[in-house]
Amino acid sequence: MLLFFGYKCYFSADKKKNQAHFMEIIQVTDKKAVTAFHELPLHIYRNDKNWVPSLRMMIENIFNPQKNAGFINGDARRWLVKDKDHIIGRIAAFYDRSKIEEVTEPVGGIGFFECENNQQAASLLFDAARDWLKSEGFTAMDGPVNFGENFFHWGLLVDGFRQQGFGMQYHPAYYKQLFEEYGFKTYYQQFSYHIDITSPDLPERFWKIAAWVAQKKDFHYKTFSFKEQDRCINDFLTIHHQAWNKHHNYKPINREDLKALIRDAKMVLEEDFIWYVYHKNEPIAFFMMIPDLNQLLKYLKDGKLNLFRIIKLLYLKHKKVMTRCRVLVMGVVPKFQRSGIESGIFWQIRQVLLKKNWYNEMELSWVGDFNPKMISLFKSVGSQYAKTHETMRYLFDRNKPFERLSVIEE
Repeated sequence: MLLFFGYKCYFSADKKKNQAHFMEIIQVTDKKAVTAFHELPLHIYRNDKNWVPSLRMMIENIFNPQKNAGFINGDARRWLVKDKDHIIGRIAAFYDRSKIEEVTEPVGGIGFFECENNQQAASLLFDAARDWLKSEGFTAMDGPVNFGENFFHWGLLVDGFRQQGFGMQYHPAYYKQLFEEYGFKTYYQQFSYHIDITSPDLPERFWKIAAWVAQKKDFHYKTFSFKEQDRCINDFLTIHHQAWNKHHNYKPINREDLKALIRDAKMVLEEDFIWYVYHKNEPIAFFMMIPDLNQLLKYLKDGKLNLFRIIKLLYLKHKKVMTRCRVLVMGVVPKFQRSGIESGIFWQIRQVLLKKNWYNEMELSWVGDFNPKMISLFKSVGSQYAKTHETMRYLFDRNKPFERLSVIEE
């Protein structure tokens, strides 16, 4: 390996032409590189019918300091790896110091990784991310994750190679080997479950209890409202903090990130897919589900948007092309976690989907292996396991013992 005009270069022999060539790392700093960053997946997945392109606008918003509140206390970099005249890999590295876990070592993030099946190229990308994060004071990196909330772009797909729900990552099977060969290890697994919540074959006992819970005195259920967006966001933040702040991997959600999520997804959000539970007017539980926009985006092919394509998406939505929905998050404050409120929420959602009967599949994603209680709930509803993603961790000190994320204590 040589340093050549600021690029890391690996020389390798071309036996057929008896010439030498090298791979180089290029930082994404101009429009040409940004375009290459977005076009690489079109090459990687050109023959894979399961892959759906992400909206380029949404990805670029993640790396825009004017749109992503993570830049207030953080930063991000992107790189490409070039072999001769071809871009064959990409990666991003980032951090938000406001979300670093105080009880553990400082961990940065990597994500938006795409690469041909070439360990040399993948290692160059990982090296670039590692070196930059190390220069910023970090001692480990997790990936592939998001520079934002873990609703989207989080985890490496290792099982269940099917079309993913909106925001869930899809990868070739060989990616895990690229990560592991470099030295990444599984920090935790993320399981997804699927269910037709309107099916008459679901566990009868669960739904009888759910119906009873939904009618309990002093509890009332309310849907999200765009007109009351500020109140809804405040109630969600209150519930989220109480429900998750004792988790080892808890990171506060940024209010601006929530506003951006609602803004970016407003075209497809359904108000009655988002529910709050109140006990004597105090917010105690929250549930958020979104239609599977990937069922529309697959018709765009490249993730680009213009006026004509927006009209096309709205037309497809009107034609009820979206038949799946994805549960992003559900939480109950500790005081009511053994009260059965979760089943009451599922009962409300079931009534909604019985009316909107073109939706015939719900994806519950994702739940970590560190949360056995939620896994049990998903199974009790009657859902079936569908896929696994993994959050990988790489320790910069290669002699330091590796520990997986611990299970949430009851």
